[in-house]
Amino acid sequence: YRRLHTKETQLSKFNQTEIKAMLGSYTKVLFVRDPLHRLIATFLQGMGVSPSFSSFVQEVLDSGMHNGSVAWKPLVSLCRPCLIQYDYVVMFGFLRQELGHLLRRAGLPAGSLLPELTDSQVQWTYRWLTEQMFSELSAQQKQQLSRFYRWDLAAFPFSSSFLSE
Repeated sequence: YRRLHTKETQLSKFNQTEIKAMLGSYTKVLFVRDPLHRLIATFLQGMGVSPSFSSFVQEVLDSGMHNGSVAWKPLVSLCRPCLIQYDYVVMFGFLRQELGHLLRRAGLPAGSLLPELTDSQVQWTYRWLTEQMFSELSAQQKQQLSRFYRWDLAAFPFSSSFLSE
C-alpha cells in the first residue's frame, strides 16, 4: 500500500477509503489468548505492582475498559474483530499446527521456520496455574471478570475458559 511507510501506524489515522484499501491488501492474522491467561501472564511478568493476583485483578477491574493497559484490555476493544475481516485467527495453545498452516499458505517451508512448540505441555501447565490463580479470586471478582471480558468470550471459542463457567 502506498502509505505503508509513513509514520502513521494506527488505522484511525487514515480515512475510510484508505483503510479499506490497506486492509484489502494484507493477510490479516489475529493471535488470541484466553483473557484469564493474559491476566495471569501480565501479573507474573510483574507488570502490576500488586502483591497478590487477587489485588492485581481488582486493579484491572478498577481501571476499567478505557484506562486499562493493552496487556489486559479486552481483545475486541483492541483489534475490532467485528469490523476487520481477519483471514486467520490463531489460538494460543494451537500455535504449532496453526502457524504451520499459515506458513504453508504463504508458500514457506513450515518445518524449518517453526520453533519447537510444545502446545500440550503449555496447555496442561496453564490449566493447573489458572486453577490456582482463579481460586484466589472472590466470587464477585470472578463475576466482574466474566462481565469485563464478555465480548471476548462471545467472539472467540474460549470454551475451556474459567471465565465462561
